[in-house]
Amino acid sequence: MKLEQAVIDEIKNLCRYTRFSGTANYIQHGTTSVYRHSIAVACVSLRIAEKLHLRVDKRTLIRGALLHDYFLYDWHSNPSVSWHGYRHPRIALENAEKDVFLNKKEKNMILRHMFPLTPVPPVHKEGWIICLADKLCSVRETVLRKKRHRGYKKIAKKKAVETG
Repeated sequence: MKLEQAVIDEIKNLCRYTRFSGTANYIQHGTTSVYRHSIAVACVSLRIAEKLHLRVDKRTLIRGALLHDYFLYDWHSNPSVSWHGYRHPRIALENAEKDVFLNKKEKNMILRHMFPLTPVPPVHKEGWIICLADKLCSVRETVLRKKRHRGYKKIAKKKAVETG
């Protein structure tokens, strides 16, 4: 994945002044860390805006995407975190607000990125873009990745029989 310089710059800022680098320690989907997932959402968000010729606040779009899952815990193995899908946007927003100043769009993007799982939709087009990019990346990291692995297993099994 080619990272745009604006994404790289924002990652550097967040790693320098926040706990963002720590998101690499938590798995989001499949084997993808929250860190890699958030970067993917930022890149896909920029591509969506570009392809649709949408005028967006690029820095806000990137920051919202990078911080949308800033919940800072392992939701797979932590039984005290119930209803993660519904609750993590609020937790991510609270964590982000502790570490950086967020504008109104960024706050709304983080809080509403799980629509329609959470009932209130994003207000700004940047929020809608992240909502879509998050879903696309999540599918790629879970469903498509599993299919790819099943395919590899079949090929490896077939080759083992042929060479066996």
